[in-house]
Amino acid sequence: MTTPLQIDFVSDVACPWCAVGLASLERALDHLGAEVPVEIRFQPFELNPQMGPEGQDVTEHIQQKYGATAEQQAKNREAMADRGAAVGFEFRREGRGRIWNTFDAHRLLTWAGEQGAQQQRALKMALLQAYHGQARNPSDPAVLLDVVEGVGLDRAAAQEVLQSGRYADEVREAERHFQQLGIQAVPSVIVNNRHLIQGGQPPEVFEQALRQIAAGAE
Repeated sequence: MTTPLQIDFVSDVACPWCAVGLASLERALDHLGAEVPVEIRFQPFELNPQMGPEGQDVTEHIQQKYGATAEQQAKNREAMADRGAAVGFEFRREGRGRIWNTFDAHRLLTWAGEQGAQQQRALKMALLQAYHGQARNPSDPAVLLDVVEGVGLDRAAAQEVLQSGRYADEVREAERHFQQLGIQAVPSVIVNNRHLIQGGQPPEVFEQALRQIAAGAE
């Protein structure tokens, strides 16, 4: 039996390229099928770890952080939406509204990972869709619990996680670990702890890379 490739998908819920990258990776995995089995673990990365609970207007935030004008941002959003649509991810084309803190979302993803890989995978995609597709606030406990329940996970157990502060240390330790490995941008896809694929690559790029890595691992 072929040993599955271990994939660490390092990303943030607030990252649009992470949504594109995950959808592209899923397309590649669907095409590879049983030929290249994988095990995916979703690892935390915060683009804005100091973001307060009030969030910030997305246009203002991107202008301050990257210097992009409102017009440039609108053009970029359209291009991003087109890239997403090509791999089956639907962005909210009129913009994302506000940037929010995502730490609690990462805590719930860590919790979901203990329930199983498929549960964590489902929650990750649902959180990306809630934020980028519906402009919902991923720092709002009610939103997070709705998303949890929507993918079939235990709402009451998730609420206990949020209220207790559980998994905070685990998230911070994982963030430090990947930063120490040199991860400064997301999405970053690390295969078998050795091979790095960065950015929201097209499905064929992921497919070719995974085939090559799997062939070398045999």
